[in-house]
Amino acid sequence: MEQTELLAKDDAFIAEALKLRFHPMTVKSAEGCQLQDSNGKCYLDLTAGWAVANVGYGRKSIAEKIKQQYEELSFTTQLSAPSETMIQLAEKLIDLTPGDFDKKVWFGHSGSDANDLISKFVPVATGRSKMISFMGAYHGQTMGASSLSGHSAQAKFEGRGNVVKIPYPNLYRPFSGISENLTEQSLHFLNEVFQTICPAEDTAGIILEAVQSDGGMIFPPVEFLRALREICDTHGIYLIFDEVKVGMGRTGKWFSFEHAEIVPDAVVLGKALGAGLPISAVVGRKELLDCVSAGHLFTASGNPISTAAALEGIRIIEEEQLLANAEKQGNLFINELKKLAEKYECIGDIRGKGLAIGVEIVEDRMTKKPATLKTAALCYRAYELGLLVYNVGIHGNVLEITPPLSMNSEEVVDSLQLLSQAFMDVEAGNIDLEEVKQYSGWG
Repeated sequence: MEQTELLAKDDAFIAEALKLRFHPMTVKSAEGCQLQDSNGKCYLDLTAGWAVANVGYGRKSIAEKIKQQYEELSFTTQLSAPSETMIQLAEKLIDLTPGDFDKKVWFGHSGSDANDLISKFVPVATGRSKMISFMGAYHGQTMGASSLSGHSAQAKFEGRGNVVKIPYPNLYRPFSGISENLTEQSLHFLNEVFQTICPAEDTAGIILEAVQSDGGMIFPPVEFLRALREICDTHGIYLIFDEVKVGMGRTGKWFSFEHAEIVPDAVVLGKALGAGLPISAVVGRKELLDCVSAGHLFTASGNPISTAAALEGIRIIEEEQLLANAEKQGNLFINELKKLAEKYECIGDIRGKGLAIGVEIVEDRMTKKPATLKTAALCYRAYELGLLVYNVGIHGNVLEITPPLSMNSEEVVDSLQLLSQAFMDVEAGNIDLEEVKQYSGWG
């Protein structure tokens, strides 16, 4: 079926609730870091399917593991009769996750249901009612996860009333308008929250992303994360890191919080964990995850197929040294993007670690006014040229670069050439903005 016919059927049959579109494309096949659309055109992919295809597309060893596992044991409900693969994966995740305390693992299907567990269990485990999260955070779409989120995508929905949201320390767009001493400002704000609407003794947990990805690929000061750990220790508050999008090696370490050399009480995983198959996990303190027996379970959680794929994906990351590759290719990307910024005034900021990179697009660098439509136009023009990149951020004005960790230097250079051409064409006005408005993503 040709792409135009597929898109017409997509428009007719698929709910708008499932759509976040950046270009008129359907995908037929994929391998490595490339996708092929239904018309046979190939694209270099800087999205990894929202960071899911961590080790690249079409891995033969993963396909073989899935086939072998399906033939041996296609399904068992792990709730009542667990398989070896789920236990092996739990053991491996405990080994990878820092923390010199008794840990356990919970499995689900997506980052949303994993963060839903945090929303439900942390107050019960502590006997405290309140949670603190951050403005701009994206923790998922289920009710509990949405309640913890502070992204504009969830602003139309009412969530649970026990969550207090505070500003995330964004060095490029500080909540106070002043970037100096941002860590001190943020901690002062948190202390005011403790003194007024959310007493520390009533606070069960603080959840955050060590890199706020959908919020705009924002990297907080390391000192802030370390201070937050100390504050949680002082008041007996659980510290939870959502690593759904930037964990599993994307920043050059297994988890992005490791750059701050701190240890959380729980880590939330998803997306990349399944190497393309749906699976999520929470790795956390035993007393947290054991606090309610059968309290957050799903029939297909930790199923044999997804856990087998996850184990093989982790093996590939280790064997091919993809953490080191993420750091190497990320440095190449960032260095070349900085050269591109010298040519284009609309590039307001470039930030990243490993292959988690954000390029903030503005109308001008003085006012930092978000250039939302221009960002969408860059995504659209890149697509026309054969490069896939998405926009993120509460203003929809940040290009997010999260390719497969297996991307090589030649592919990085090719991507940068295509991205440079997209900037040149958009600045020259060589794009139909009315067409772009139909595919503006978060914008």
